[in-house]
Amino acid sequence: MTKDPLLTSSYEYHLPDGLIATHPVHPRDHARLLVYNRNDRSITHTRFDRLNDFLPKECAIIFNDTKVIKARLYGKKESGGAVELLINRPLNAHTINVYIKGRVKINTILYFDANVTAIVKALHEDGSREVTFYLNDVRLRFEELLPLLDKIGHIPLPPYLGREDNSEDEREYQSVFAAHEGAVAAPTASLHFTDELFELVCSSHPHAFVTLHVGSGTFKPVECATITDHPMHSEYFEISDAALQLIQSSTPLLSIGTTSTRTIEYHTRTGELHGEANLFLHPHNPPQRVDHLITNFHLPQSTLLMLVASFVGLEETHRLYQEAIDEKYRFFSYGDAMLIL
Repeated sequence: MTKDPLLTSSYEYHLPDGLIATHPVHPRDHARLLVYNRNDRSITHTRFDRLNDFLPKECAIIFNDTKVIKARLYGKKESGGAVELLINRPLNAHTINVYIKGRVKINTILYFDANVTAIVKALHEDGSREVTFYLNDVRLRFEELLPLLDKIGHIPLPPYLGREDNSEDEREYQSVFAAHEGAVAAPTASLHFTDELFELVCSSHPHAFVTLHVGSGTFKPVECATITDHPMHSEYFEISDAALQLIQSSTPLLSIGTTSTRTIEYHTRTGELHGEANLFLHPHNPPQRVDHLITNFHLPQSTLLMLVASFVGLEETHRLYQEAIDEKYRFFSYGDAMLIL
């Protein structure tokens, strides 16, 4: 029976536990790569370090150069009770949207290492909180907080990895071309590039950068029965002059990851060069500008899986994912990759 691409349940699939990648591959470009050609529906199994052999000669590449911050903090309340805080995104210079494990009320003070404190300013129905950070009782701007996070924070690994971060993650959960701090999750398709492979593909193709600071909303499951009822999260983005030139050209575009894709497609629809992007791509809202995509394998019933289906259709998405499962590809953030041509 044909599945309805507007139903969330249509994006369910069974993933054996052993296929969730809990640690990165070394070297990072030795991840596997499934190459799917939409023209003839062919599938090729290869390795990511052979990427340049499969790229179309005529295409420009758009990367997301966001940098992951140490967004997870462990601290205590005045009562001594433990709290865990995950930064989601700054709302303005002094107000930051966060998630807090542990009960808090407005005006609750949270205590962290290095004399950093946070005061809860607002509670939201979606479970997020607003806080303002202080150092020695002096209010901090977000950019002043960042170097402190580097000292006292932890890499915000996705919950499905089921482990604490370690020193390896500081290096591996970051792309080699990361430049602008602000993401609380890595744009994972970027993690497969070594310096050498990055230089190789950039020497043979026009390329440019956009910035989209990935928020924790990227992990938020679709809980509505109909996908179009899902309130899509928004994330801050900027489009560089070089990226704008390529987007406005007639050159076919290869997007490295779902985040670059959403940034390009949001601009294509709105003309905006920076601000908040909340575009939800799915089979009834397919890409208008991006021609090719590199992406990892995503969670069932996630907006990221629906984005893949916006490129290849729901039926083919299930076929490709079943092929990856049968071939024992590694899934999710530290997993293997797929190139859609």
